Amino acid sequence: MSSADFTYDHVGATREPGFCPPGFHPMEVRTRLGEGEAVFRQAAEALLTWELHRELGVGIEASAERAAPDVDVTITLAGVVRAPCRVVWSVEEHRRAGWAYGTLAGHPECGEESFVVDRTGDGTVWLTVAAFSRPARWYSRAGGPATRGLQHAYARRCGKVLRRLATRGIATD
Repeated sequence: MSSADFTYDHVGATREPGFCPPGFHPMEVRTRLGEGEAVFRQAAEALLTWELHRELGVGIEASAERAAPDVDVTITLAGVVRAPCRVVWSVEEHRRAGWAYGTLAGHPECGEESFVVDRTGDGTVWLTVAAFSRPARWYSRAGGPATRGLQHAYARRCGKVLRRLATRGIATD
């Protein structure tokens, strides 16, 4: 993977919680998905296999069936806006799973976004969507704060949809 292909510096920086390069807007949205190993496993699988994104109703084309470094991904919004990205890192551990993609030429934004599911010591399962971005196209710049509001709404929707996918078929108290 060549960092020259990306539209920003600091490729892979979403691995560091809270990092945001100068000139970018940070975002972090954390959603409680449920509790237990089964919820974690279902959430991780839905996240790593693009099921979350398909269930969100966005178009998704990926060069592999699972998220892994160097996998090219294109998200299509409203059937019109194409957002080419590449996975820059992924993780599959006992209590943590996820990945991040960075923007490529043609994406309406410039930056990186990560999607990580983790299971805390008390068994609670969380999704954290974190990003740093700035507008790359005229219509993104024209949207101003509304564009960032849409990004936050998208991240919250990711949490709601993944909660449904992660708890499907699991009895809860």
